[in-house]
Amino acid sequence: MTILCVPVILGTLLLGLRTGLILGAVFGAISTARMFMAPSALVAPLLGANTALAVIMCILPRLLIPVVAHLSYKSLLKGRFAKIAPAIASACGSLTNTVFYLGLMLVFYQMAGLDSTAVQALILGTGLIAGTSEAVVAALLVPPILIAVKKMMKRA
Repeated sequence: MTILCVPVILGTLLLGLRTGLILGAVFGAISTARMFMAPSALVAPLLGANTALAVIMCILPRLLIPVVAHLSYKSLLKGRFAKIAPAIASACGSLTNTVFYLGLMLVFYQMAGLDSTAVQALILGTGLIAGTSEAVVAALLVPPILIAVKKMMKRA
């Protein structure tokens, strides 16, 4: 489980999409570096088969986090869900990371000619358990931090 998407989501909601994209790129770069230093059992076969696909898998989902968080936040602010917009946007951003990372892993396994049948259940289980818990954590953490930082920014 990772909460590294929380700073990306916070930065996006506080400072805008451009800042969120920069933070997403940093998150992607960190993920890529970690992949090369200590690849997980699921990533190692893909890294060995096609390094470029593994790098794309680390970066693209992280760049999509701020896009989804920003768009969902802005659209929810205009409606009856304005009060819970930060929580929903946070969950959406977090789920974007999980769904795209694991989804790309599965697609890239197939593109690289690796046997994806052995890992499908593991990817699905990881997505359901980690994805759900990460989305809940993001939805619970981001709103109070967002409120506190906005108050501090008004005072400054």
